[in-house]
Order: sequence, then C-alpha cells, then structure tokens
Amino acid sequence: MRRYDVARAGSGLLLALSLLAGCARGPDVDASGLALRRVVIYRNGVAYFERRGLIDADQVTFRVRKEKVGDFLATLAVIEAGGSSVRSASFPVEVDDGSGEGDAPEEPGPEVTTASPPKDKGAAAGEKKRDELEKVKLTLDGREHDLVVGYVAETPVWRPSYRLVMGAAGAQGAASKQAHLQAWGIVQNLSGEDWKGVKLSLVAGAPLAFQATLDQAAIPPRPIVSDQGEVIASVPTSETTLAAEAAPPPPPMPAPQAAPAVPPAAAGADEGHGYAFEAEEGAAASRAAMRDRLEVAKAPAKPMAKRAVGGAAGAPGAAGPRGGVMFNDDPLAMDNKAMMNPSPPRNMSALAAVAMEAGTTRYDIPFPVDIPDRSATMVLLLAKQVPGESIFLFAPDGGVPASSSHPFRVARFTNDTKGLLERGPIAVFENGAFLGQGMVEPLPPGATTTVPFALERGLAVDTTREESAEGARLAKIEGGALEIERDWVTHTKYAVRNGGDLAARTLVKHPRLHGTRLHAPPKGTEDNVGTGSALVPIDVPRRGTAVLDVDERRIFRQQIDWLSQLADDAVQAYLKDPRADAAVAKQLGQAWEVRGKLRPAIDERDRLIAEQQRLEQQSHELRQNLRAIEKNKTADELRRDLTDRLAKASARLDEITKRVIVLEMQINEQQIRFRDLTSEIKLLAPLAPVRATP
Repeated sequence: MRRYDVARAGSGLLLALSLLAGCARGPDVDASGLALRRVVIYRNGVAYFERRGLIDADQVTFRVRKEKVGDFLATLAVIEAGGSSVRSASFPVEVDDGSGEGDAPEEPGPEVTTASPPKDKGAAAGEKKRDELEKVKLTLDGREHDLVVGYVAETPVWRPSYRLVMGAAGAQGAASKQAHLQAWGIVQNLSGEDWKGVKLSLVAGAPLAFQATLDQAAIPPRPIVSDQGEVIASVPTSETTLAAEAAPPPPPMPAPQAAPAVPPAAAGADEGHGYAFEAEEGAAASRAAMRDRLEVAKAPAKPMAKRAVGGAAGAPGAAGPRGGVMFNDDPLAMDNKAMMNPSPPRNMSALAAVAMEAGTTRYDIPFPVDIPDRSATMVLLLAKQVPGESIFLFAPDGGVPASSSHPFRVARFTNDTKGLLERGPIAVFENGAFLGQGMVEPLPPGATTTVPFALERGLAVDTTREESAEGARLAKIEGGALEIERDWVTHTKYAVRNGGDLAARTLVKHPRLHGTRLHAPPKGTEDNVGTGSALVPIDVPRRGTAVLDVDERRIFRQQIDWLSQLADDAVQAYLKDPRADAAVAKQLGQAWEVRGKLRPAIDERDRLIAEQQRLEQQSHELRQNLRAIEKNKTADELRRDLTDRLAKASARLDEITKRVIVLEMQINEQQIRFRDLTSEIKLLAPLAPVRATP
C-alpha cells in the first residue's frame, strides 16, 4: 500500500459543487451517538464508512435504507476501543406490518426490525422515507462503550482530473524536459447526510466487492426421495453344483506376530468412526463442543440467533479455535470467553487498513473535509514536477480522418509520483495558454504516457511497405536432410516532411506485425507488447524531410539442397559463429571440403552439357543446310564453309563427351563421400538469431 499525504501548502484547495436542488432525503445509514469520522472511497462504486462515539446504553440502533441492508450486514465490523467487551452481533429479522399491534416486551438480545414500505405512493415524503428504513439493533454487554463501527456502502466513484503545465523553452529554443503535474479528485456525496469534519481518503484501485442479500431469507431446494416399495420382477433360477472330492487342506500359516499397541490418537480414530481427531487438546475441545450441542438439544426449543465469536461479525480473527459457530445459550462457551473470544485490536485504524488492502495507491487528505449532502468537492491530490515534454505523435485514428497523414501534438510525461494515476481527463497548458485536452489511461508508477491533444498540419507523413526474404541459418540436420531458417523481412518506411521553422521530434506509433521482431530499431524505440504497437522516434529538421525505416522480421523454415547457394551461406555462417557446436562444425568442415570438389565438378558438367546440347542443335541445322544445297553447283564455297563448321562442331562434341564421362565418374565418387559425411551430422536446434539492439 502506497500512501500520499497531500501537501499542506495546497490543503486549502477545495471546490464545492452543488449537485441537485430540492428536498434532501434521509441518510442511507444512521446511528444515534455514532458520528461519521472517516470515509474511504474506491473506484468500483463502494466506500468504506467509519463511525465512532461513546455509547452509554445496552444497545445501539442503526437505521439502514432497505436496499442497503444486505451490504451493511455483510461488511459491518465493530471494535470496542477499551477492550473486548463487545463479543457478538446477531441479526434476526422480524417483519413489522405497521399495524402497531403486538407491543409485547422484547426479549433481551440484538435484533433487526424491518418495516415494510407503504403501498400508498401519495403519502408524505417524510413518512415514506421513514418506512423505507430498517432497524438493526446491536446488543452490548455493558453500559459504557467507546465504539468504532465500519461498513461498506454504495457510493459514486471518485474521479481524477489532471493539469499539465509544460516548462518554458530554453535560451536557444530547446524544448523543456520538465512539466508541472497536478492531480485533482472529484468526490460526490449522495449518502443522504452531510459529511462534516470527516477524514477523507481516495484509493486508486478497485477491491473485489459485490452486492449481498443477507437480509433476505434463502431456502435451497432439496431432492425428493420416495419409497417405491420392493417388487420381484422375475423368478430366480436355481444353481446346481456337481459332486467332487474335497481338496487337500492348505499348509499351516505362520504364527501371527503381536500387533503394536494402538496409540491414543489411533484409538480416538476408532471411536470417531474412522476419522483421526486432533491431538489431546483438539480432542478435548471436540468432545466439549459435542457435549454443549447435546445440552442445547435437550433444552426447550426456542428461537436462537447466531453469534459470531470475537469482536464483530466479519472482523478478522473472529472465528473460534475450531473455526466454528457458538450459540447464545451455550453456557460453557460463556464461561470460557477468555479462551474463545480473542481480544480485538486496540488500534482503531486497523479497520480502515483492512478495508484498503486491495488498493494500490491511497491519497489521504491531511485536513478534515466538509461535504454537504447531494454536492461534490474537488480536492487537490498532488502537485509535482515530472519529466515531460511536448512532441508529435503519428498515430492514425479512424475517428480523425486527417490523422492518416498528419501527426498529433502530444504531451508526454512520466509518472514520477510512485503511485498509480487512474484514468481521467487532462488539460495541457504552455506559456500561459491552453493547448488542448486529452485522456490519461491508467498509468502505473514509473510508466510514461503520450497523450494527444491537438492535430498538427505542419507535418505530413507518407507510408510505404516492402517485403522480401533474407538471410540463411542452419536450423536442423538429421538423416542427411538440411533445413534452414530465413527471415521474412517487412520494411515499413515513413517519410516525414516538416514545413515549420523548428525541428520536430516525432514518435511514430507503428502497428506491430504478429509474430515478428524489430530488427535494429532506432535508439529510444519503445516496443509495447501489451498494445501491439511500437513507438519509434525520428527527428525531422526544419523545412526538411526525414525517412524512418521500421524493419520487422519473422522466421520461417524451409528444406533445401546441400549443394544450393543458401546451404553454403548457412554453413559458412555457422562455421564462423563462435557459438557453434565444435563436433558439428568439424563434421561440416570435412563435408564442405568434399563439397568444394563436388560443386565445381557439377557446375562444369552442367556447363558442358548445355554446350553439348547447343552444338548438337547447331550440327543438326548445318546438316540440313548441306542437304538443301547438295545439287547446287554454284554453292561450292558455301558448302565448304558449312562442312568446316560441322567438322569443328563434331570435334568439340567428341571432346565434351569424353570430359563429361570423366566428370560423371568424379561426381559419383564425390557424391558418395559427401552423402556418407552428411548422413552422420545431427543438429537439432538452431543458434538464436543475433538481435540488433537499439
């Protein structure tokens, strides 16, 4: 729990606002003699109320609005400041039909009196309010009590509002890096009573709370079990056993060993029908409790009210040693109150501390606060210098069409208050002028927020995107198969043009692609995983243009041939990586020596085969041409030229054929060597890609 006492210098800043005019209704909860002393308001529609007073009577009567009774009973906590004289609080409900009959003397003991609301809606307003209230009576065991009573009731949430005053620019026009932050809290009092001199606390958090209906009877349904009788549906058949000689007797069993003595706890377990009870003290307590219940059962039947052991109903530590419930008519429990009723804490602030355990940040107003009923008050919670600046943010928003090409002016500041700032509106000021308004989302301690408050048309942004596959890394080698990893790269380029006279520092809110990582982001980049976006900074010169390239990469795998260029790139990178496995690197080195001979031979063979095919096609065309001019007497010179070219092609084809045969033999040999070497290599996990840091 973090607590902040508002500075005394600003303690007098209160703004009271009248909410509604007209007749004021009665309070939701009222108790004569117990004045309201403390109010703790949360952000989930409930508040903790604490009343205190000196009571010189044997009971305290609470008047609770009908719809508030359930929450009141579920959260009521009572502490006696002078010790443990308040031992119980019980709430039997007696419905009063309003007829005034049956004014018999009441039995001593606490009670809740319920008055039904009148059916005549035209009755006086005062009578209607009176009929809507129910009585909760707390019976005390003495005459004078210094009581503290706490409970939770529905209350409008307190709402924060912020002011941010940007610092003045430096001597050379440099932007200030400091801002003055003010936080105000708006509190509404709709409780039906004036809050006079109360200690007010505002909690930035929402503890778990729910509506209770403890004032309403609940009878759960039970299953119906009926006896249908017993009917024989069919005649059973007889069983026949054939005659047979008796089997020989079994060999004698060894003599049984003496069983160990049963310990007292085990003996108690047998008496308890299979349940192992606690040790001596626990068993004694259990037997005493059973004896008490039997005595109560023998007593004449009369209404009994449940009594919570300890200081108050719902108070921490109120349960007895066995965690059960005792009864008003239990004489043994009354005699042993020193053991069964632990003393409640004497520190009266314990109630509020328990009520606010779920909060994250609490603002304690250091002075008593007066808030009339049906009115609101705005209190200053903090005023502090925080790191902050006014910059630009390019974040296209569907609700602002022009934001697709123009950035926002934003106030960017860090929560340097060591406490949670709740969601609320913020007004931005600079140089004595109002710049605009925005909305602050919940801001944890140390976090930085960027709040848009205006659109800047002096800056324009163009966006383009390119995609490609890059890189090659060994991913897996098993069974002679090679698998590599590659990066699917997406380049998103933002061209920002500044038409102003001052340099503009701009943040680009880049929507992150699912399953990608940022590669070599600029310094100062904020990759916000929770929002699925990244804030990437860029400085744009005055009357100039700057281009921001956001590089996002996603890894994908593919199986490739050992002799491909991608395989060579991946293996060479692995051999140069100091993180590589030494054994795998050695095997790859040996295989790559063979590959160094195999790959050139294959390349030469493929080149010769391509030349061979080209020469064969050329020779075929030459032969066709010779046949075409075979009977032409005037084409002797052309015939000789074609014949020479055909002879050269044939000679070259013979050379290629011989060389291809030799290369095929070499390739077959090297392929066998290479296959044997690669089949023994096993790499199951790739090296992590090197991530560039901003």
